[in-house]
Amino acid sequence: MSRSSAPGKRRTALAGAALCLALSAAAAPAAQASPAPAAGSADTSPTCSLRQNQPHRDTLGNAFSLDLYCDNLASDAFGRPAFNAPVTGRLKLSPSWFVCWTLGDAAADGNEVWYYTQGDEVVSLPGIKGWGMVPAKVVQTQKHPYPGLPRCPWV
Repeated sequence: MSRSSAPGKRRTALAGAALCLALSAAAAPAAQASPAPAAGSADTSPTCSLRQNQPHRDTLGNAFSLDLYCDNLASDAFGRPAFNAPVTGRLKLSPSWFVCWTLGDAAADGNEVWYYTQGDEVVSLPGIKGWGMVPAKVVQTQKHPYPGLPRCPWV
């Protein structure tokens, strides 16, 4: 499965507490996201920007219209913001988009911020289509969480 910034193309990854329930029950849809605030990029990095009118809908029924489009490292996407969670997808391409952030397991640097996205490749749980969380170190921005990107709706 490939990803691009062009409408109609998809990437893979997944999310939070609602997803934990879906993973343990082995499935399916849920809540609607609250509208994302319109905001401009506050980062000093020229490779990241907030983009409005970028529709994304995850397999849980959450809808997002704002995303952070940013350079990223290759990474596994996890079923929840924890390093011991199932790997649901994989980011292989850069740049990628991220629709919200939440707090989870601390990385080696102590950062607890995680971003929700859809990976470029589905690894497990094909019904989730690669949606998942990646730790902040994957997203190549100088500030976490990224200013103006909304917190994920399930927190």
